[in-house]
Amino acid sequence: MTLPATEPGALDDIDRRIIAELQEDGRMTNVELARRAGISPPPCLRRVRRLEEGGYIKGYHAQTDGHLLGWQIAFFAIVGLESQKQAVLSAFEALVAGWVEVRECHMIRGGGDFLLKLVARDAAHENQLTARLTAVANVAKVQTLQTIHTSRALPGVPVERANG
Repeated sequence: MTLPATEPGALDDIDRRIIAELQEDGRMTNVELARRAGISPPPCLRRVRRLEEGGYIKGYHAQTDGHLLGWQIAFFAIVGLESQKQAVLSAFEALVAGWVEVRECHMIRGGGDFLLKLVARDAAHENQLTARLTAVANVAKVQTLQTIHTSRALPGVPVERANG
């Protein structure tokens, strides 16, 4: 049975516990996950597969250290477009989706059209990216905000019990 990803209420407490545990450590074995969820390994694996098929679990990723990998700067850009026509919005999204430095792209309201999270190797690279953004067709305004320090960056979302 595939769970519909649009119905959070379709999850029971064990499903929520599985999701919460995998958000904390996506590399644990099924045996360890089953132990933490309070069930045996075979039904645990079936539940994980059902959660993946239902769209609740979208993937598994390594959390890397950008500084150690040569990305010294993280910054945000609030981008305002000249038009909010769907074709203009879609074209902008498609363009920045091809930039490896763009790590997140959010369409927003209230102060711009998009909020981007970008990484740069150094200040010169950041300036190049900002100039590149500013030169994009239909871009009216770009405001950048450089990250000085990140004290909290949690993966996923809070997973609460079904009854509370």
